[in-house]
Amino acid sequence: MPEGHTLHRLARLHQRRFGRAPVLVSSPQGRFADGAAAVSGRVLTKADAWGKHLFHHYEGGQVVHVHLGLYGTFTEWPLAAGKTQPLPVGQVRMRMVGTEYGADLRGPTVCEVLAEPEIGDVIGRLGPDPLRRDADPSLAWARIRKSRRPIGALLMDQTVIAGVGNVYRSELLYRHHIDPHRPGVRIDEAEFEAMWADLVALMRVGLRRGKIHTIRHEDDHGAPSYAPGRPRTYVYRRAGEPCRICGTEIRTEVMEGRNLFWCPTEQH
Repeated sequence: MPEGHTLHRLARLHQRRFGRAPVLVSSPQGRFADGAAAVSGRVLTKADAWGKHLFHHYEGGQVVHVHLGLYGTFTEWPLAAGKTQPLPVGQVRMRMVGTEYGADLRGPTVCEVLAEPEIGDVIGRLGPDPLRRDADPSLAWARIRKSRRPIGALLMDQTVIAGVGNVYRSELLYRHHIDPHRPGVRIDEAEFEAMWADLVALMRVGLRRGKIHTIRHEDDHGAPSYAPGRPRTYVYRRAGEPCRICGTEIRTEVMEGRNLFWCPTEQH
């Protein structure tokens, strides 16, 4: 599932390519036909994101709310002068056509039109987003410090912190030497503050580069496991391989429905 930095990149891209101009919206698949008709031809005033949720704000107060889920993707294409639009390929839930670019959305978990006031209901169910300037980490800490759930589960809970997915969860806990099974009540405030600051920095790198990068410079020594096609991570998708720092075999298990990875020696 795309993590929060991906949605923020999409929001920025769509703001540049479609913002402040009328957008023709359709649903070649048909499942979003009514929603598309409600906003088609209106000016896209703003595209933004909160966690794993993308919002297209249109003139008149209508908002297209998208959650990509596990399989959703946007495909963008330039509009060539004098040429017709490309025919939809596959199940295109929503097609956007601006003045210079088009975009097709396939396979989202959510694609719906909401009124502006309803967006508050969606956001109200989410925790703070590390990539937003208005994020209040104290809201996440208030939930974590009182919970007996494992910190590895809490980090995946979008009501605690919005935008964290499986990669950031595993890598963040490794970087801070925290056992993913440790209950939230056993995380001290200094540990949380350090994790939050690191998460903000890591996700900003992901936003800027378009990919997750978690290896510290001092650990990036060109080992064979950094070769093309190999995970450029400390623990994520490295089950059974030696820890980059201590050599202990990386373990994996399912937590919150996703494969968790950790080093039993480095994380405690």
